[in-house]
Amino acid sequence: MSRLLPGIAHQGIVAVSGAFTYTDLERIIDSSLKSEGHGLVIAADHITDEGNLGALIRTAAFFGAHGLIIPKDRSARVTSKVLKRSSGAFVHLPVAQVVNMGRALDILEKKGFWIIGASGDGAESIYQFDWKRSLVLVLGNEQKGLSQAVRKRCQQVVRIPSAGSVESLNLAVATGVVLAEARRQSRNLQ
Repeated sequence: MSRLLPGIAHQGIVAVSGAFTYTDLERIIDSSLKSEGHGLVIAADHITDEGNLGALIRTAAFFGAHGLIIPKDRSARVTSKVLKRSSGAFVHLPVAQVVNMGRALDILEKKGFWIIGASGDGAESIYQFDWKRSLVLVLGNEQKGLSQAVRKRCQQVVRIPSAGSVESLNLAVATGVVLAEARRQSRNLQ
């Protein structure tokens, strides 16, 4: 098998499948609004690293997000590398590709979602923000953060307070920290 698949960590298993099938934004919105409790959608604003996208899918699925939105251009796509990095979590998280992220956020806002950006320079700590509402958590590009077009659509931009000397976290780790607090508040878990 290693001769047939040079450079691939196959672990003794090979499968053949078609291309990944994206869902449409309306389907994510509908399932999120019909779910018990508050709707939770993740929007990835031009995440370019496939490893980060795969880890983000796994983190979002772990915390029960109802869907992930990615832009069609200037963004990582769902590839075999992303699927492998998600460790199978992609089957639990619908992913929609949109032409214009700003327009998608406008649609979500009209449907009653709060648009919440995450950035190191956010005005409010994730621990002070009231997460008890249907929301879209918007995550920025690895180097540039939230784009201006997306940031201006956010009703609030939150930050994770740092207790150490390191300035930032990996995208999936930061998402996990934010989602843990959001879920703790919305489900009143201690």
